Amino acid sequence: MSKTFWEAVKARRSIYGFSDEKVVSEERIEEIVRDAIRLTPSPFNSQSTRIVLLFGEQSKKLWQVTLETLRKLTSKEQFADTEKKITGAFASGYGTVLFFEDQTVVDGLVSGFPLYADRFPVWSQHTNAMHQFVIWTALEAEGLGASLQHYNPLIDNAIQTEWGVPASWKLVAQIPFGKALAEPAEKQISDIDARLKVFR
Repeated sequence: MSKTFWEAVKARRSIYGFSDEKVVSEERIEEIVRDAIRLTPSPFNSQSTRIVLLFGEQSKKLWQVTLETLRKLTSKEQFADTEKKITGAFASGYGTVLFFEDQTVVDGLVSGFPLYADRFPVWSQHTNAMHQFVIWTALEAEGLGASLQHYNPLIDNAIQTEWGVPASWKLVAQIPFGKALAEPAEKQISDIDARLKVFR
């Protein structure tokens, strides 16, 4: 990694413009994803997060599928803006990470630990979010721009069909990435003292 952990955390932002120029190898990105899957914590060590990693034409296909799905659901006026955003900000990148939660694992925990049954779906989202953060930050550390998107559940069925994803995998989020071409907008940060209590 070219940045320290905290440098990457501070620099990680939503980027809405990137190219498909290879900043690092596909192998390095796959290594990052594999390490995230192996090392990111999960409730009861459930390891329920599943990931599909798409490069090149496969990534572009995902965003074409997304466009065609949205074309059927939005007005012509709305679709023009949507098409511009997806084509210029997501489909133009180097790849996309798709994040899922395996409901078979979550349902098994619900059955196995009835005292916590109502919490496991929530905790499942927690581990997925941690995977998203780890991978997004690691991509930033390697010099890649990215953003977190949520086009589910609109594209769930199309993804299952196109890439043979098991029906038990529930899509949670998408991270398109590539060489950043745009600077992020200025981030507004609310008062930290209003969000933090410290007792000594």
